[in-house]
Amino acid sequence: MQISVSSTLTVYHDGQFWVGLAERVEGGRYGVARIVFGDDPAKANKPARNPKRRAREAAKALKRPAMGTKAQQALANQREIMKRESARARRQRHVEKADARFEQRKLKRKRKHRGH
Repeated sequence: MQISVSSTLTVYHDGQFWVGLAERVEGGRYGVARIVFGDDPAKANKPARNPKRRAREAAKALKRPAMGTKAQQALANQREIMKRESARARRQRHVEKADARFEQRKLKRKRKHRGH
């Protein structure tokens, strides 16, 4: 069975507004939709956007992960996990070094105050 589909879009000005008339014939059934575009679509201009906001949005879009293969996504997840683990270990080492320095200072003060 073969179904024939045809559609047309007619744009006209009714004196006040620009109007689109979409017609569709599918399998002997007729459908129509009327879309009012407005008084003059050529005059419609976008408001000026803040260039800093546009730059932020562009950077944010670049940060968003692109779709890749499952293997690429798995590698990216593994890298993120390793990055978090190394950051945690780095923080721990930093805290341990600070504690060791503090203990050294305590011992040094104690030695200085010790009687001869």
